[in-house]
Amino acid sequence: MPQALRQQPATPRQLETPMFRLNPDLDLPALAREYAANTRVRISRLLADDGLAEFYDDLESRDDWWHLMNTADGVIELDRAERDRMSAKRRAALDAEVHAIARKGFQYRYEGLRVPDDDERLAGDPLTAFAELMQSEPMLEMLRTVTGATELAFTDGQATAYGPGDFLTCHDDDVAGKNRLAAYVFGMTPGWRPEYGGVLLFHGADHGSVTGHVPRFNTLDLFAVPQLHSVSMVTPAAPGRRYAVTGWLRAGSR
Repeated sequence: MPQALRQQPATPRQLETPMFRLNPDLDLPALAREYAANTRVRISRLLADDGLAEFYDDLESRDDWWHLMNTADGVIELDRAERDRMSAKRRAALDAEVHAIARKGFQYRYEGLRVPDDDERLAGDPLTAFAELMQSEPMLEMLRTVTGATELAFTDGQATAYGPGDFLTCHDDDVAGKNRLAAYVFGMTPGWRPEYGGVLLFHGADHGSVTGHVPRFNTLDLFAVPQLHSVSMVTPAAPGRRYAVTGWLRAGSR
């Protein structure tokens, strides 16, 4: 997964702050055994249902997403207004450049939304509430138990939205100095089918085989770093965007 987004302006919220809670019925020993055996695990129904519908509605209704893509001149971050102002010719040229880079190296195209900083956080922001849950001791202790990573100190992340044409090419998340122990993808996508694309793919060592996880709602995918993975391109048949919160479990200090 690429680096976090640049600073974004805060947007007022009208929602009550969702009180996200871990599902108390998770079978942690079984999840830990699966992670130890496969270096990854999918945790269905991670959270109790409180506030999740509001979280999804908020992600869908927000207009402060940034579209990120890699170009020869560096990473481009376009807000929706900027994209709407682009001519069809400019947009086609940008798509061609993005795809040309994807043929030979690391590339991505998707929308992102950063977690507000402490001094920007607003009451009622579901993304903030989820980020706070990911930093809570009950969540960190659960993640340590499942992954065996006793040195886990904190998590980071951002919201992501993949629409038609969006994708993420193969990479392993291993960045010097980041102390990443594992990556996570918290799925917030209901009613998704494999043929829509947006599938989290794990690559075999020879890139000749893959296994995949179809987007699901209230589902956490955890996988050790380094590990080769990608996200398949979302097709025009998709009924909406593939929403998730993605990030890393990290050692050390911020």
